[in-house]
Amino acid sequence: MNTSRRQFLTLSAAIAAAAGTVGLPFRSAFAEGTIKVGFSQGTMNHPWRIAMVEVNRQYAKENFSDLELIVTDGNNDAAKQVADVESLMAQGIQVLVISPLTEQALTPVVRDAMAAGIPVLTLDRKVNTDVTCHLGGLNLPLGEGAGKFLINALPNGGGIIELQGTAGASATNDRHNGFKSVIEGNSAFKVIAEQNCDYTRDKAVKFMEDMVQRFKPGEIQAIYAHNDEMALGAVQVLEAAGRLEGVKVIGMDGQNTAFQAIKDGKMSACFIYPFCAPEGIQTAHKIAKGEAVDKEIILPTVEVTSANVDQFLGKGI
Repeated sequence: MNTSRRQFLTLSAAIAAAAGTVGLPFRSAFAEGTIKVGFSQGTMNHPWRIAMVEVNRQYAKENFSDLELIVTDGNNDAAKQVADVESLMAQGIQVLVISPLTEQALTPVVRDAMAAGIPVLTLDRKVNTDVTCHLGGLNLPLGEGAGKFLINALPNGGGIIELQGTAGASATNDRHNGFKSVIEGNSAFKVIAEQNCDYTRDKAVKFMEDMVQRFKPGEIQAIYAHNDEMALGAVQVLEAAGRLEGVKVIGMDGQNTAFQAIKDGKMSACFIYPFCAPEGIQTAHKIAKGEAVDKEIILPTVEVTSANVDQFLGKGI
């Protein structure tokens, strides 16, 4: 196993809690033969998404000799991901694992899979139809945690720029709404700008370059980014403009580069969001074998700040 995969597994072990096994089982007719599992990833455009695929793939290879895993990449295009799922179904998969790019666009094809008798496991993001099991962390409390962190870190309040993820994704909605629910109750804080940057660093950099031109020094007190890539993009721009000092930057996911940025005083906090591996493939295998799984499996999240960052350095994605 290479160093990166070992780090992924180390971080997962550091924050994971054992998932229960009560719930309604799906009885697969294919449990005695080769299990063909389709894994539809919405996008592979940043490290967290890559970790979700690669750690699950490696775990399956090392632990399940009866499992064939077929992975597709939606390339950040909902229409392509729909076509990917249709292709996987045509290939005779027994279980569909999907991390949907957006809720609405992927709901019909997931509903079709369930209607065809193919059990569906959603990872991280949800769809608006019934599935066999959903596995992931809770995004709403992460947004709330970010808001509470800023209220404690900036007792006098200030202007906040929110770098949001992909529009229409359940994670984006929850991370925004959780944060908003906390900040709205404190008149000292104001979100002075917000933008959907698709969880990518390059879009965050471009937007932040406009923001340092739009706002004068002292008008930006905090950056709330829905993931580490966007947070690190904000750090890059603020540092280049000589305006990083005194600005609280918050990210989410759990990248090594984010942990190091906290250690170096460039970021203030990172909320580790589990990348659903190897729990994803473990759960898919249970479903295929007819074992009982919970309807929803919640993975733990962790707040990382300067107070505890040392225990996570080198263990991220």
